[in-house]
Amino acid sequence: MLRRQGEEGQGRINLLEEVLIVGGLLLVQCVLSGYVVFTDHLLALGADPLAVIVVGGAAYAAFGLPFAVALERKRWPSKVSGTLVAQYLLIALGGTTAFQELMLLGIKKTTPTIASAMPNLSPGLIFIVAACFRLERFDKACKYTQAKIAGTVVCLAGAVAMSFLQSPSSSSSSSSSPTAVVEAAGSAGGDDYYDWILGCCCLVAGVTVFALVTVLQAATLASLPAPLTMCCVTSAMGAALTAVVQLVLEGRFLDMGSPNIDATLVAGIVVLGGGVVGACTAFQVWCLGRKGPLFVSVFGPVQTVCTAILSAALLRQVLSLGSLAGIVLMFSGLYIVLWTKSNEISADEDQLQGGGAHDTEKALLA
Repeated sequence: MLRRQGEEGQGRINLLEEVLIVGGLLLVQCVLSGYVVFTDHLLALGADPLAVIVVGGAAYAAFGLPFAVALERKRWPSKVSGTLVAQYLLIALGGTTAFQELMLLGIKKTTPTIASAMPNLSPGLIFIVAACFRLERFDKACKYTQAKIAGTVVCLAGAVAMSFLQSPSSSSSSSSSPTAVVEAAGSAGGDDYYDWILGCCCLVAGVTVFALVTVLQAATLASLPAPLTMCCVTSAMGAALTAVVQLVLEGRFLDMGSPNIDATLVAGIVVLGGGVVGACTAFQVWCLGRKGPLFVSVFGPVQTVCTAILSAALLRQVLSLGSLAGIVLMFSGLYIVLWTKSNEISADEDQLQGGGAHDTEKALLA
């Protein structure tokens, strides 16, 4: 009887944990979508993207440090090697400065919805990068490789459709068809259309940089498994590097770029970009430990859906049917890649448990 009651109690605890994880991940994606829309508002007011990166990165490092100390202090090495410092510098330069600058430029020239959809390319691009560096098995005769290639191609097709079947003129109109979008793009002004394409190229370039950085992160985590520490340290380093870049390129330091950016908006960057995003990251890391990276990755498209709703409600930015089709293609490709990797990991589980090689891409999908 006591054993049965204990099993029932454990079952209730497991159910509550499942509800907490699923509900929490859904909430995290909604919160992140809100921050993307808030960032778009800042850029529309004339905020300097480099200054936004500096403030947000410094705040993220400050808010995330207590979590890193509490959860990962015992994993810190007694001596920091030069290799680790070099890896952290590259992650900071690519993941904070380059990636965020490209993404912010992309948001500024397109819409928050397009920007939040592009990162769904990441698993496919990570597969390509990892295969090039021989961190991921690539066998043309293997069904898993073929499926991941197919998923990546579908993702890229969706990104192309999103880029070319949406234009600045259609983002404020809810009745645009793909044909009308192309015609409007040609008549609404070439400069706007080229800016749109440039923004999409910035987003794709940003996601590509993110894929490269993620491969480096996975290699770094293999030697020092402390993801929160890595995020905090690289965010602080990235904020410092970005401040130097702003000083060199623009001759100014920590200048928000517009008098419209008052103290309230700066506080919003600190609280949302640092505290809220930091808490979301800490929760996602905890979920990674409980459920694995594949499970967490499945919730990525929720952010795009929430961003689309918020953009339509607050900014009057509406996607064309062509771009909606592109997003559906991108989501389909994403889930093909994730489903394939899930099956591949299941097939290799016995080998990994038997002391096989470190599965780098398992960390890559985090």
